[in-house]
Amino acid sequence: MGTEISQNLIDRFKKEYTDRKESKVIERTVTKNGILNSSRDLAADVESTPVFSIDLDTGDVANQMQSGRCWMFAALNTMRHDMKNQFKVPGSFELSQSYTFFWDKFEKSNWFYENIIKTAALDTDDRKVAFLLNEPQGDGGQWDMLCAIIEKYGVVPQSAFPETYNSSKSREFDTLLNEKLRKDAITLRELVNSDASDEQIQERKQKMLSEVYRMASYSFGQPPVKFDWEYRDDSKAYHREEGITPKEFFDKYIGWDLDEYISIINAPTADKPYDQTYTVEMLGNVVNGRQVKHLNLNMHDFKQAAINQLKSGESVWFGCDVGQHSEAREKGLLDLRVFAEDELFDIDISMSKAERLDYKESLMTHAMVLTGVDLVDGKPKKWKVENSWGKKVGEKGYMVMSDEWMDEYCYQVVVQKKFLTDAQRSAQSQEPTVLKPWDPMGSLAYTD
Repeated sequence: MGTEISQNLIDRFKKEYTDRKESKVIERTVTKNGILNSSRDLAADVESTPVFSIDLDTGDVANQMQSGRCWMFAALNTMRHDMKNQFKVPGSFELSQSYTFFWDKFEKSNWFYENIIKTAALDTDDRKVAFLLNEPQGDGGQWDMLCAIIEKYGVVPQSAFPETYNSSKSREFDTLLNEKLRKDAITLRELVNSDASDEQIQERKQKMLSEVYRMASYSFGQPPVKFDWEYRDDSKAYHREEGITPKEFFDKYIGWDLDEYISIINAPTADKPYDQTYTVEMLGNVVNGRQVKHLNLNMHDFKQAAINQLKSGESVWFGCDVGQHSEAREKGLLDLRVFAEDELFDIDISMSKAERLDYKESLMTHAMVLTGVDLVDGKPKKWKVENSWGKKVGEKGYMVMSDEWMDEYCYQVVVQKKFLTDAQRSAQSQEPTVLKPWDPMGSLAYTD
């Protein structure tokens, strides 16, 4: 049965506590001010001056409000940065995050239905089925998932499909949609296990999808098939585009070959050798759409690829664990020195990056954009980060990330293939190893 906690043991711990002369001082401080305020170290502020040797002008920051669309905002921000350079759109211009959100919700529902059909023979307490049912869909995502949406549906300016209550505050919609998806899972599993034909199953699924489309249209509005767009550029010249489709808009005003943009991860765990590619079972949103695929590189090469793209004048989408040892919400500081909780309590909480991943202490939770880096003797010291939490955080919405924090808590960057070495491009072309659905590299950026 194990060893119980005895009164003698408690008495010993109490004596050890009272014998420490600093105990009451620290107790008074922590009970009054809390752990973080009591362990705040101002040394992090000293070297976090928002000045960078490479600093891209990317305009105003966006605000994802109370939704987990950070990955979507970050990706669309990198695209609008390019539009700002090419077409001189004003700094306040945004692409519609609500438009891609609509189609992501719709496609994720179909993705869930298809996975429920595939696993219908398994018990509901099977780990894969339980994984699916735990969160049928959510706001989170990864770079490749947004590419899958854009490749199928294109993009539109925010003026053509503006924000709604439900896109900015998504919890009500997500709760109801997940309730519906779980209910639909009962029906689909019963159909499969009663030997219904594929035609019968798909017919029922289409009825379910029609209901999802109606829910999304009521909540976000119906996405445009064609639209008009007008704007004044930085020199106040007037421009107008009439009757353009979302895919035509992407081709004309962004024009990226999305196949050239690839995901690089830094996952130093024993099961993922470097210079190999990985995907994650059941991870995605568009059935038969773009596959999520990662190239795992060591941290030096990971950062060098990002630096190469920044030097070219292009911002970089990246994923990290934003809540770890940071003062992100107010100061906009991502720095290992911000809080010294271990020193405050005199405990050892040190772990390697691999240990944090293996022992569920950390994984990617948030996506943002690298828009600058401070290089000293060719080595990065700190990074400029564009977030999507509005202008009140950090320096008008921009944050400072120390290079040491990046080493420990950044997991993913997206760069063009041309910024990799020949060997890295060759490695990226490999067929990926398939990881389990719950692998940490399958985590979705979702922090609101």
